[in-house]
Amino acid sequence: MLAQGRYIEGGGKKKRYQLEMGICISSASGRDHERKVIPQFLDFGEENLYSHRIPGLASLHSHEGKKGPNQDSAIISKGYGSEDGVFCGVFDGHGRNGRLVSRIVRDRLPSLILNQHKTISSSIYSNIGESFDNADRIHDPDFVSTTMLEHWRESSISAFKALDKELKLLEELDCSGSGTTAVTIIKQGEDVIIANLGDSRAVLGTRSDEGTLMALQLTTDLKPSVPQEAERIRNSRGRVFALKEEPNIQRVWLPDDDMPGLAMARAFGDFMLKSYGIIAIPQMSHYRISDRDEFLVLATDGVWDVLSNEEVVFIVSSAESEEAAAQALVEEAVRAWKHKFPCTRADDCTAICLFL
Repeated sequence: MLAQGRYIEGGGKKKRYQLEMGICISSASGRDHERKVIPQFLDFGEENLYSHRIPGLASLHSHEGKKGPNQDSAIISKGYGSEDGVFCGVFDGHGRNGRLVSRIVRDRLPSLILNQHKTISSSIYSNIGESFDNADRIHDPDFVSTTMLEHWRESSISAFKALDKELKLLEELDCSGSGTTAVTIIKQGEDVIIANLGDSRAVLGTRSDEGTLMALQLTTDLKPSVPQEAERIRNSRGRVFALKEEPNIQRVWLPDDDMPGLAMARAFGDFMLKSYGIIAIPQMSHYRISDRDEFLVLATDGVWDVLSNEEVVFIVSSAESEEAAAQALVEEAVRAWKHKFPCTRADDCTAICLFL
């Protein structure tokens, strides 16, 4: 079983990534695993099926598809940034080394964001305190809330960019044609900061004025078919087109070679395309939770390829318990793959359900 890694300095400007075994606690069934990376972080094993539950807060479940080893990974962090803060993320690896890339990103990204946030917050609040005109604004709740959100936004963007650079410097891991998507949320009180890189998705289950449960999509699937994404890629000399055998899937190709055919417009890694429009800068958004909002779902595209937003929200709301919600959702996605695409190799399916 491949587990937690750590960065160690190598020769010159390169870094090496040394793989280490993590601590596994197996349930009686031997199928569910909890692996502790650092004390407040909970993440999950490398089996073809794995689950975790934090009662009253969140559940996670993942199932390996039919394309090879499970390249999805995920993480939940309780007490992130503040006592009641939460960090959640799902990561969908692709390419020959995508499984490793998604796990490195899972293990490194939360701490990188926290470090960036600490640096940015210390610098800005220090400058505000030194300004006579702005000193009183530190006690203005609206100013503090706006500033806090901007800090998390800047911290996330900086951390995503820094981590992509780290991946490029890994001398023992070739990320030229491998990478991972990422969709993460940082919950601080009633504020949710969302960072999206690629085609995983975040959806909110919320109530309408009439009390009907409905789905609200919080992210855009950043695929080459999105006009703004395609324009950026083409302006950077990358090509965007679909193959004849899959006319509904737009892919990104090198200027003079029909490779690698990447089906997303943003990702960690994939360095052969980084000069041709693929970026590791996340699309950022913010949502303020109200008393109508019930839960958030983060899932890799294996779930969204076969289930609509509305179906996902219904499945989660109908689960026998909050702790069983993610497993119920993923199992329904697995059944949907068999029913809708019986001749197609099913994708890995991973979901986090965070209850509000």
